Amino acid sequence: MKKAIFLDRDGIINVDHSYVYKKDDFEFCKGIFEVLKYFLSLNYQLFIVTNQSGIGRGYYTKNDFKKLTSWMLDEFTCRGIKITKVYYCPHLPDKGCKCRKPAIGMFQKIEKKFKIDMQNSWMIGDKSSDMHAAININIPNRIFVNSTTCKDASHSVKSILDTINIIKK
Repeated sequence: MKKAIFLDRDGIINVDHSYVYKKDDFEFCKGIFEVLKYFLSLNYQLFIVTNQSGIGRGYYTKNDFKKLTSWMLDEFTCRGIKITKVYYCPHLPDKGCKCRKPAIGMFQKIEKKFKIDMQNSWMIGDKSSDMHAAININIPNRIFVNSTTCKDASHSVKSILDTINIIKK
């Protein structure tokens, strides 16, 4: 079984400017390239799991999201970073779908398809829904990256760069 790091997108990979779907509005978080290279050096597979209700709200289309995602992945590839896969939920919060965090649909697909050892994996997010999704799928290692703390996280830090001091193997 493989170990993984699950990353939220907005607020972790990129600065959360609300409903980002154009590369002109996409700003990588400071230190994200360094951090992801470090995780890869520890033999973690990297997955992005992101709620994208802007699609359900009609702010942008699935195609807009896929176009931005392709560009983002190319930026990672150019820097020697392999993101195994990006999973997203396009639904509105009140639709009761099984994929929108804190639900675990995206995680279940990844766990089954890629044979992930959830006990030795990590969730890194900036919202309580990220932490609750990890709890719901039995990921014990949870890092909350925000200026506040989260009681449901195993660690709370202010910057993605701080995760290097937490995840060692």
